[in-house]
Amino acid sequence: MKATVATGYGLPDVLRLQVVQKPIPKPDEVLVRVMTAAATTADAMMRTGKPYIARLFVGITKPKKAIPGTGFAGVVEQVGQGVTAFKMGDRVFGETTFGFSSNAEYLTISQNGVILAMPENLDFSEAANFCDGHLTSYNFLKEIAKVKPEQKVLINGASGALGTSAIQIARYMGAHVTAVCSGRNVGLVRSLGADEVIDYLQKDFTKSDRKYDYVYDTIGKSSFSACKNILSEKGIYLSPVLKFSLLLQMIKTSLFGQKKAKFEATGANKEEKLRCLLSEVLDIYKEGRLKTVIDRQFPLEKVAEAHHYIESGRKKGNVVIVTA
Repeated sequence: MKATVATGYGLPDVLRLQVVQKPIPKPDEVLVRVMTAAATTADAMMRTGKPYIARLFVGITKPKKAIPGTGFAGVVEQVGQGVTAFKMGDRVFGETTFGFSSNAEYLTISQNGVILAMPENLDFSEAANFCDGHLTSYNFLKEIAKVKPEQKVLINGASGALGTSAIQIARYMGAHVTAVCSGRNVGLVRSLGADEVIDYLQKDFTKSDRKYDYVYDTIGKSSFSACKNILSEKGIYLSPVLKFSLLLQMIKTSLFGQKKAKFEATGANKEEKLRCLLSEVLDIYKEGRLKTVIDRQFPLEKVAEAHHYIESGRKKGNVVIVTA
């Protein structure tokens, strides 16, 4: 099969299209013909091998899993002899977590992994990105922050994959949402439900005289220290972007003060929990309260180009890799 392979850590050019062995499903696995896959900011960060602490989990000198990508949508082509949850021909989507390997024509995944059947009205491009923006932001806002109606949430990086999801999810939870983005994306974030918008090119949101119960920094461009003054008495700074400074802030705030800093790698949760959360996210979608913003689509042979685009800082919403 064709697959994008990371030949090492570094710039996007380390990603090469190669012909590799097609995976064979184990007794409890399904073989999925990948129709679309996600290319994410997290994928681009992991490709660089930075921060270096992450290499303890994904490979010291080069990626343990050479094929990048985690989000996928496709069709079940073969099932292991012990599989009962899916059958050949089923349309499915999900997340391979630390198994990576979605930027390829085929992948295998356990029937007990993060995989669900696709509703008829959900297309492959939307589905491939559910586990990046939607699932991650849902985990942060529901499980970690436990957002309640009328609370005030500020979302930094509001026009990205996580940000566009977070606006909709926070509004679904009844929160008052302030979105931070560039002026050219104001219309987009307002259309998704943002109550207020701050153009970061015109105003530093950390200098605001307003207080927020949560600052969800989806892109990790700020810090707990910078945001501390705009947090309410028991406010929380949240970020999915791993930084050594954030880890230190987490330790410090866990010991001192009521304002907290929190980080979590959503994909590190148990697969059973992630599958349940994904099912809840799918329910919100079925209610018509959640849509996936698609920016660009790239063919499998241009994953490196997709990574270049992601790192350009111009991405709005999600980037899709089309494999079929």
